[in-house]
Amino acid sequence: MHDDMKKNIQDAIRRMARDKHAIILAHNYQPPEIQDIADLCGDSLELSIRAAQTDARIIIFCGVRFMAETAAILSPDKTVLLPKADAGCPMADTINPEALTEWIRKHPGMPVVTYVNSTAAVKALTTVCCTSANAVKVVNSLAEDEILMGPDRNLAAFAAAHTTKTIHPWDGCCPFHDALTPADVLAQRQRHPNALFLAHPECRTEVLDLADIITSTSGMLRVAGESEYTAFIIGTEVGLLYPLQKANPDKIFYPASEALECRDMKKITLEDVAESLEHLTGKVKVPEDIRVPALKSVERMIAIR
Repeated sequence: MHDDMKKNIQDAIRRMARDKHAIILAHNYQPPEIQDIADLCGDSLELSIRAAQTDARIIIFCGVRFMAETAAILSPDKTVLLPKADAGCPMADTINPEALTEWIRKHPGMPVVTYVNSTAAVKALTTVCCTSANAVKVVNSLAEDEILMGPDRNLAAFAAAHTTKTIHPWDGCCPFHDALTPADVLAQRQRHPNALFLAHPECRTEVLDLADIITSTSGMLRVAGESEYTAFIIGTEVGLLYPLQKANPDKIFYPASEALECRDMKKITLEDVAESLEHLTGKVKVPEDIRVPALKSVERMIAIR
């Protein structure tokens, strides 16, 4: 898209959002032109919590479906819009309420810890949610010694390495983080020997073993800002390089692998946002019988952090 055309659409979106009392949220993995129009950028839960605290009537969530659902769980009085209805999450899709119900039946008495990267219906069957930043704290807060944890087996393995509890993982993963290999990391380390390697806990254990720091996307932004290092290898979705570079223009960021690109996170265009705002299309509403128990599992987690 031509720069002038892009700027015109961005300006029109900002005007429309102001006129309609809308707040635009963009996940850290969204394309740069989408992050540039957002009122708030960040990770999905952080965005939903902050949006719930505003007096905006409409939330436009530039992310994927489970994120818009989380916003709807926390803000039932607001209109939540997902500009692209088919922006999904392959990890969230690995588990559904029926499969989770059966898993719970086979392991009676075990609490369920569910990553926020999951559908509202799965959250509704969950004891307590967790994020990549607080997974260990959430696991250790539970009285039980055995825990079911899903849908990300890599996050479960990371948590298991930092607790004395027994964790039974669901066999799901983010296909993009999971595809990052030690060979990818070692090749980048060879090219950039003075760079600090930051890895997301959705990566495989053997990749995390090579990390200087294991942290969430928000953690990576914090570390990059505070660190004395001037070069970083980033082991998460490539979209994060844009806000990292924007916040730290004097530092250099290298992707651990160019293949770490989530197609669903790149689906939303400026035209989609404008269309959704103008016609209020892409509404995401969570039925009360799912929203209320899902909210409990999220609130339990928020109380722990």
